[in-house]
Amino acid sequence: MASAHSDAHAPAPTSAADDEPALALKILVAGGFGVGKTTLVGAVSEIRPLRTEELLTEASRGVDDLGGVEQKTTTTVAMDFGRITIREGLSLYLFGTPGQDRFWFLWDELAHGALGAVVLADTRRLQDCFPSVDYFERRGIPFVVAVNCFTGARQHAVERIGTALDLEPDTPVILCDARERDSGKKVLIALVEHASRLHAARMLA
Repeated sequence: MASAHSDAHAPAPTSAADDEPALALKILVAGGFGVGKTTLVGAVSEIRPLRTEELLTEASRGVDDLGGVEQKTTTTVAMDFGRITIREGLSLYLFGTPGQDRFWFLWDELAHGALGAVVLADTRRLQDCFPSVDYFERRGIPFVVAVNCFTGARQHAVERIGTALDLEPDTPVILCDARERDSGKKVLIALVEHASRLHAARMLA
């Protein structure tokens, strides 16, 4: 028979809810075809990322523009999913969107309840991120532009990129390497800070 002393020091029962972070925020990772969305989610995720990639077929090569990404062999057909803990009690759930126009019917569902978005850009194909920028601007969803610095890509000045994309002056533009966890984490922290400022300003308006 267990003593009262041992009962007093027994660990409290835990439940699945105890493992959940105090605050979990939904973040989208968007951008053009082949810009590095799947790579970014996979690099920063602390869990095994969920991917919905399929091999590119000869039929899709007539639809998907492979200019600048000729070595790409797969494409996301639904979404990527990952999770990262920014600090104790704060986790981000990452949803990578498909880049091709024919999968845009998924975007509204993915964007529901999102705090904000990362728009990945490639300076070699900067025009490919215009639709993502337009999508989030029209819906009032806070976003940052993360310029994925591919090997051999020209390092444009941040100010020039903001001008080329016709961004609002307070929209952050950040240089990053989607393959590096620390680099991706800095982008996500910048987004959370930017979105928090915008939401606070809207509450006071």
